[in-house]
Order: sequence, then C-alpha cells, then structure tokens
Amino acid sequence: MTDKTTAPQPGHDDPGQDEAAATTTRSAAIAEVAEGPSRSLTADAFRSLRRNPFFWISSALIVLFLLMAAWPSLFTTYDIGFSDLARSRETPSGDHWFGTDTQGADIYTRVVYGARASILVGVLATAGVLLLGSFLGLVAGYVGGWVDTLISRLGDIFFAIPLLLVGIIFLSSLQDTTHLLGIPIQGYFGVIFQVVLVFVLFGWPSLMRLMRSSVIQVKPNDYVQAARALGASPLRIIRRHVLPNAMAPAIVVATINLGAYIAAEATLSFLGIGLRPPTVSWGVMINDALVPLRASPHILFFPALFLSIAVLAFIMLGDAVRDAFDPKSR
Repeated sequence: MTDKTTAPQPGHDDPGQDEAAATTTRSAAIAEVAEGPSRSLTADAFRSLRRNPFFWISSALIVLFLLMAAWPSLFTTYDIGFSDLARSRETPSGDHWFGTDTQGADIYTRVVYGARASILVGVLATAGVLLLGSFLGLVAGYVGGWVDTLISRLGDIFFAIPLLLVGIIFLSSLQDTTHLLGIPIQGYFGVIFQVVLVFVLFGWPSLMRLMRSSVIQVKPNDYVQAARALGASPLRIIRRHVLPNAMAPAIVVATINLGAYIAAEATLSFLGIGLRPPTVSWGVMINDALVPLRASPHILFFPALFLSIAVLAFIMLGDAVRDAFDPKSR
C-alpha cells in the first residue's frame, strides 16, 4: 500500500510549530518581567516626582518657610518687638534689608516671624478639614443608603455658603467674645483657633465629596469583596483595604487647599477680622501697609511677596503630587 502521509512542504508553516514558538515567546516575556524590579503605582509616582523639577522647587520653598515658622531666630538677629521711631519708613538698606514700617520696626524680621501664624493657620485648617471631610466621606461612601443621603445633603448646604462671607460674619461676631464652647479665644492661639475653626466648619464639603467618590470606586473591587467573603469586619475592611486605596486624592487636594487657606487667612486679616495685632502674620502686615502705601510701597511689597510665594509653593507641590499619582497624566 502506498503511504499517503506527507511531510510539510517547504514554504508552508506548521501550525503546531507556530503555536509552540508563540508560547515560548510569551513565556520569555513573562519571565523577563518577573525577573525585573517590581513596579507599583506608588513606586511609579515617586519615580515621577523625583524627575519633576517643580516638586523639588516647591519642596525647598516649603521647607524654608517651615524653618522660618519654627525657628525665626535662625534668619534674623532682631527681636520681634524691635522698633525705632527715628528710622520709620526707611527704604531697604544694609541695616534693614526690607526697610522699616511706620513704627520703625524691621520689616524683614516681621516677615520672618509672620510666617509662623500664617503657616500655622494653613496647616491646622488643612489637617482639620482633611480629618473631618475624609471621615464623613468614608462613612457616606461605605455605608450608603440614608446615611449617604443625609451627609451629602448636609454637605450641599455647607458647600453653598461662601467661605470668606461666612468667615467675615462669624469672626465679626466673635470679636468681643472671650470664650467659645468653654475654650478661651483671646490671645495669640485663641485668635488662630477662631480662624481655623471657621475654615474647618465650612471647608469640609469639598473633601467629603472627593473622599465619598473614591470610596465608592474602591468598594466594588475584588480584594474588598474577597475580604468581606472571608468574614473580615467592616472596620478591618475600611482600615486595611478601603482607606489606603481611597485616601490619595484627598491628600493631594488638601495639599493644594493649604495654600488657599493661607491666602484666605491673609484676606480676613487684611479686612481686620482675621488675625489681629499684636499677632504678626503676612495678612496683618499687608493691612498695616495700606495707609502708607503710596509714600512707602516697600512696606506692602515684601509681605505680599512672601505670601504669594508660599501660596504658589503649596499649589505647585499639590499639582506635582496629583500628576504623579494620576496614571492618566503620564
């Protein structure tokens, strides 16, 4: 009998050989990836931050301002109470780098000491808004139902109130008050507490909305469902799985808002209802420079310059962190 089995002719592909070659190629690619360094979203974000010059510039400026707020004596030899009426309204010179104000005080020294109150208000307000907004957003997004509806509608009510307007009304009503909820609100830290309280009470809705959206996106993921199927408690699921994966957007926005709170404090202080003398802040200095503005513009220029740089630094840092943690921007 004639054998009808024929070998593959030259020029024709063998399907079995092609499939084996493709499998080998895929296996080699998988092995190559497995042998390389593991990469995660966080690692990619930090790698992106290290290559971003705006991150380093803003970080250096923020560290400088924090040092000014914590140890102002490192930057100036004058005391905050120094003044010489005989040298009032002097222009910048070797003795007084930024000149002197109407009371003969060294403007450079006041700018350095003013960083403490301005940055303290921004940091405390941002921390309070982040904690309150994140907690309410986490509860609303995870629990859902009528709890979500109640918190969301309450947030809409507070969100509709302009922050500066309510700050003007609230702080104006407390100017002659010595205690609030049993807490003294006079003196250096008392006045700071008033401004921070306004920002926290009326600034949380935006963070709550963002946190709620992040939690709603994270909750249906497989690792959350697997933890729930294995019998993990809701508190453990929130702490180990939901919160770490939903917190990044809120932190980024809070960093940007920090600069906005510093600017808002300066606005209220400029209007005379935020921080008030003898407290020294950039906003208070801008308010003091309003009367001699035409004759001595340097009294206004330097605190306004430092305020603008500080706000810009925090906004730049927030933008850099947001771009690094957002995969769509890369």
